[in-house]
Amino acid sequence: MTSMAIPPFAELRAAATVVSLPMRVRFRGITAREVLLLRGPAGWGEFSPFPEYDDAESAHWLASAIEAAWLPAPPPLRATVPVNATVPAVPAAQVPEILARFPGARTAKVKVAERGQTLADDIARVDAVRALVPAVRVDANGGWTVAEAEVALRRLTADGPLEYAEQPCASVPELVELRRRMRGSVLIAADESIRRAEDPLTVVRAGGADIAVVKVAPLGGPRRLLSVAQQLGVPVVVSSALDSTVGIGTGLATAAALPGLAHACGLGTGGFFLEDVAEPRRMVDGELSIEAQAPEPDRVAGLAAQAERQAWWLERLARCHAELSRS
Repeated sequence: MTSMAIPPFAELRAAATVVSLPMRVRFRGITAREVLLLRGPAGWGEFSPFPEYDDAESAHWLASAIEAAWLPAPPPLRATVPVNATVPAVPAAQVPEILARFPGARTAKVKVAERGQTLADDIARVDAVRALVPAVRVDANGGWTVAEAEVALRRLTADGPLEYAEQPCASVPELVELRRRMRGSVLIAADESIRRAEDPLTVVRAGGADIAVVKVAPLGGPRRLLSVAQQLGVPVVVSSALDSTVGIGTGLATAAALPGLAHACGLGTGGFFLEDVAEPRRMVDGELSIEAQAPEPDRVAGLAAQAERQAWWLERLARCHAELSRS
């Protein structure tokens, strides 16, 4: 986090609102995304670590939410940010319907290596996307072994190139070995190996990634992401952690402050929600404006989480505030 003082817990508690956002399709095994919003003197922040994350890891997400709500955004270098379409592990026939939610997108990220599906399913999905979008990247979420990844990536590129493969294997040594085997025929991007690592620079320094996928909240806030991006020395892609409009706004503001932006960012995930706390940003020619959007009171009230879930999140907020204060 930045050097700013951490607000007292009572101040955070008074600024907190918990909402549940219904989703169009199952994603990460959930059909509703729960989010705790914080309103501070500089605007809004989002605290939404996934439920399985422990308090030490989740404290980074709280640091990011506090920074977004209590400090101004970093100075922007661009007014819009190019974003990719995101295609979940849906049947190939459903691809056109998914892509229609991303007007003008010139890049698509396609989920692969889904449990219960086959490589043939992945190939069909990628081919369906490739027929409609010029640049395709795949995301395996660490689901392949090195041998499986090598076979899959060679078959997935039989009919056309991939921009890159995101987290094809789970561990840093596996990524290093896969990158050696692929010899540049498919660029390797790291996500979890950065987002969930004690040292986010490890995978690049080890030679396991050509591209870094970075997410604001897991890294502890916009300014830490910008610092990490500068140290990585490889192109970065700012991505969403299945954020609400508030979190997407923080991601866009951070991406807008990067000196270079060679690849479309993964910040177009708002379309996965049936409802959000503000009107979803309209994609124009594959880009999103960085203009801030405040949650709308009526929407927030209508999306309020159930009482027991609100209590769960507030208890988590208290624990992570204590963790952040100690660190």
